[in-house]
Formats: sequence, structure tokens, C-alpha cells
Amino acid sequence: MIMEEKHSGKLGYFVREWVIPVLTALVLAWLINTFLIFRIEVPTGSMIPTINKNDKIFVLKVYNRDNFKRGDILVFRSKEEDGMLLIKRVIGVGGDHVELKNGLLYINGEHIEEPYVVNNLDFSGTYDVPEGTLFFLGDNRATSRDARYWENPYISVEDVLGRGGLRVYPLNNFGFLK
Repeated sequence: MIMEEKHSGKLGYFVREWVIPVLTALVLAWLINTFLIFRIEVPTGSMIPTINKNDKIFVLKVYNRDNFKRGDILVFRSKEEDGMLLIKRVIGVGGDHVELKNGLLYINGEHIEEPYVVNNLDFSGTYDVPEGTLFFLGDNRATSRDARYWENPYISVEDVLGRGGLRVYPLNNFGFLK
């Protein structure tokens, strides 16, 4: 009888101190990853200098798709790139007239300064963004495969999965995206 109590006490201790906390942590991690955030690794330099190649970023999942605005850095699933996840900057929202003239950006006739753009191209094009869609470009315009090159340059707001949030790697660039 004493032997069973001792054995039962060790088992109870193990369950209380190890099994329950580990299971709780696993369930919480699953809930957070399913409903709140997910992590991506950026495979290209299309968003340099804002995001570098191989940066690891936590992305906040989006549930309200009515609040996207120009300048947001969003993650979406691209039908143009075989369903690959892409991270780009919103340049135009539904109803905008976007014009690129010799590498300069004009939205609804107004010149927009883009201090985050590097390696700009002498690119020209005109885009009328349909309601319910977004127009995306990369910050590193010379290397970014973005809306300028897609067959359909507009991404449905329904295809947006999240908002770029916190860069966690490399540690010397740890911080929120701007």
C-alpha cells in the first residue's frame, strides 16, 4: 500500500508539473498560430531596405479587410505566383488612379514621395484600381516582381492574409516594420 501511494504521488507530481504545462503551452501555441499570428521567411530582396532577404517576420492575421490603406505592408497569396505567399507594400486601394511616370508615383494626380524606395526604375504605367482590390509594389523596384509585371495587377482584399508586423530575425534588425 505504501508503495502504491509513493508511485501514485510521483505520477501525480509528473502530470501536474510537466504534462499539464506542456499540453497547455502546445494548445496556446496552436491557438495563437491559427487565429492571431504566423511567421514567414522572406525569400527575395524585393522589399529592401524595409525587409531584407531571409528576414523572418511575424505577421498579424487580418480579419477586418475594410481598413487597408496606402503604405501598409501586407502578406497575400498570389495567384500570379502559383499561390506563393508574397509581402509587398500597398500603393493603391480601390478607386485609386495610379500612375507611374519615369519612376515617379502619382495617385489620383498627386505626386507621392516614397522615401522607402531604392533602386527605382524608369518605369511608366497607368492603373485604375477596382473596388475590393489592392495594387502592390515592392520597395526595391529594380528587383521586385510585383503588380507591374503580373497579368492581373490587382489583388483581391480577400486574398490578404495578414499585416507585416514584427521582424524577429536577424536580431540586429529586430523591430516593427514601417
